[in-house]
Amino acid sequence: MIAKGMLNKFPAVRWEDATPCGNGSIGALVHGNIRNECITLNHEKLFLPKPRPVVHDSSRHLARYRDMLSKGKYIEALDFFSKRLAEGLEGDSRPAPYQPLMDIKIDNWTAGAFKSYRRTLDFETGESCVSWKDDGKDFKRRLFVSRECDTVVLEMTASRKGSLNCDIWFSAHAVEKVSSMAGTKTAGLVIPFKCKSSAGNKTLAFIAEYENRASFGAVGNIRATGGQISYADGKAKVKNADKLMLTVKVFVFETASSALRRLRKELKHESRDYKKLLSAHTAIHGKIFNSMTLELGDTGAEMLSNEQLLLDSYDGEVPTELILKLFNYGRYLLISSSRPGGLPANLQGVWNGDYNPAWASDYHNDINIQMNYWQALPGNMPELAIPYFDYYQSMLEDYRANARLTYGCRGAMVPIAQTTHGLIYAPNIWTAWTAGAAWLAQLFYDFYLYTGDVEFLKERAVPFMKEAAIFYEDFVTEDKNGKLMFSPSLSPENCPTGNKECLLSINATMDIAVAKELLTNLCAACRLLDIENEGVCRWESMLAKLPEYEINDDGAVREWLYPGLKDNYHHRHMSHIYPLFPGIEIYEEKNKELFKAFEVAIEKRLVVGLTSQTGWSFAKMANVFSRLCRGDRALECIELICRSSLGQNLFTYHNDWRSQGLSLYWDMQPPFQIDANLGVAAAVLEMLVFSVPGLIKLLPALPAKWSEGKAENIQCRGGISLCIEWSGSKCFKARLRSRTKQAVEVKLPFHARDIKHANCACKKSRLGKAYVELTLEPGEEATLWIYP
Repeated sequence: MIAKGMLNKFPAVRWEDATPCGNGSIGALVHGNIRNECITLNHEKLFLPKPRPVVHDSSRHLARYRDMLSKGKYIEALDFFSKRLAEGLEGDSRPAPYQPLMDIKIDNWTAGAFKSYRRTLDFETGESCVSWKDDGKDFKRRLFVSRECDTVVLEMTASRKGSLNCDIWFSAHAVEKVSSMAGTKTAGLVIPFKCKSSAGNKTLAFIAEYENRASFGAVGNIRATGGQISYADGKAKVKNADKLMLTVKVFVFETASSALRRLRKELKHESRDYKKLLSAHTAIHGKIFNSMTLELGDTGAEMLSNEQLLLDSYDGEVPTELILKLFNYGRYLLISSSRPGGLPANLQGVWNGDYNPAWASDYHNDINIQMNYWQALPGNMPELAIPYFDYYQSMLEDYRANARLTYGCRGAMVPIAQTTHGLIYAPNIWTAWTAGAAWLAQLFYDFYLYTGDVEFLKERAVPFMKEAAIFYEDFVTEDKNGKLMFSPSLSPENCPTGNKECLLSINATMDIAVAKELLTNLCAACRLLDIENEGVCRWESMLAKLPEYEINDDGAVREWLYPGLKDNYHHRHMSHIYPLFPGIEIYEEKNKELFKAFEVAIEKRLVVGLTSQTGWSFAKMANVFSRLCRGDRALECIELICRSSLGQNLFTYHNDWRSQGLSLYWDMQPPFQIDANLGVAAAVLEMLVFSVPGLIKLLPALPAKWSEGKAENIQCRGGISLCIEWSGSKCFKARLRSRTKQAVEVKLPFHARDIKHANCACKKSRLGKAYVELTLEPGEEATLWIYP
């Protein structure tokens, strides 16, 4: 299928444009240069070693802080508490930046002018291929990163024997222009470690050491058929070979000498050829990738190059082939940057070529990390969410310290951003944002809703949710009317009108919504498990005291539920619509009045225009419009990403670097951010299906351009697997398989003239003519035929 891969007709001249390969923990960026090839390697754990900051207790100042807020002295309160936090902080609390590991360098001998250059990537296998013709011979360089044996595998071939001539060596990644975005400070264009490369006896090696003596590096093994290999100046010199295979293993933060011995031994005992290694990898990678599939009409028989697809999009007509390719690419990128036993995908997945990347290529906890994983559960890749759970649960001691030392609370308080530790990122405004733990808990509970894994719910979800709930128990106070108050509070990243551009506030709607979601889910989980009876009583009491959502004079949901804080429509962030998306509290069938008010709130924010939007915000808005059942608007957002923020390798950028009025513009090269790549895949799924336990909407936001299509194995909340097929005015077909016996309301994709069903009971729905109620039997595949 042509949309399950991509083709470039030009090599990359920057790491941001290289072809990404990965096995979930190790990343490789293939530039694809014929003469001087560079393949940049990354490892998920390689963050710049930094001392942990020491955070002292500042909670004794909370009462005065809150008193200033209650009097409307927001700027003074911010200044006061920031200074107190600074006084209580020793060391640098900024997240440690993600680092490149090294480069594989290949200097290839060429005879003349090349022809037929191609750089491809197969999403189903994870294999990159660079091919060209030179002097009447065909050359290929293939590479993948094995998910089966943690090895970077490279094969070089030529159509004529004895035609491979090249030098191969390992080196530190070259220093490129360092971004200074988002407050990231450059320490000068200097590689931050000492390193050494060596070559000999069919082996290449690279060892690097930071100032604190933390080491990392790699070992490579070369196998050649025919020809000769000699070694000099740290390089392997290949002459007149027929075929060559290089296998590379890496280590991070181990003693170099013992790591090198171990890796050399592993490589020496690896006897499989390239084909067998690829087959073993593909059996794992391909199974995950193909666990859910999508077709969108006829996208043609021949794969168009990325360059052509991007030019067509830039000209105003975004091909459906590109949209489908982006969906599959989003699946591929998450698979390649996330796996059980490792770390979650960071702001750039696992790929990075800067020693000081924008925002440190960190874990941003106020939408970016969540967006990375929106697609995992409906896309039938639940195993990819495991590193997310592992990482955040491993940081609980730091989160407890944040809660205790900042606000004198029990439970967990998650910082706005983090990498190697979870301590507060201070002193700055973001210590006022307390919704992090509760928002992160959403995926924990969703994992149960999608998979039905009761053991996970009991052993992992409830304990994490409970930490966030206990924090709220201590943090919130009651106003004179007995309603709970969140002070300080913050609505990322907007400030009320007339608040002198200060983000600090009281009772941001998002804070209340996230707490409501958390407490509701926690109570439901505990009642199901018959545990925490006393806790449930406390949490249900808190739920009853939460402020109600309010609607302003424009008919929009208010962003702050506190007197004197007026709505400000001039910002792309829309944190207050959380109950609509990414939450599932509000949908049309549940509360039409609030659903409409959230829709008005979204429309009011569009006053900012395109030039305030970014790549990730377009991706979020595609998801939001899907929840509003407005498919053409959702697709328009994805198309704007294609036109404004997409690189030649289809990486998504923060914004348009050409200042064409399609997005926000900064006078510098914008950074690659993977959240929009992954958010687009989530948006496509939202356009096809909406689900909450007991309700499924079929094609709720189908764009007019997608007149026919087929999706296999989309997962729904409530433990239902769904396959759908549609074609214009012809019969719509849906197949549903439930883990348990259950009744579910199904919203039809259009007005039905006739409905047929098999292996299920079907009757009229209480929700109206546009719905039917199905009773599904466990493990049985029910089929629904809908005739327009």
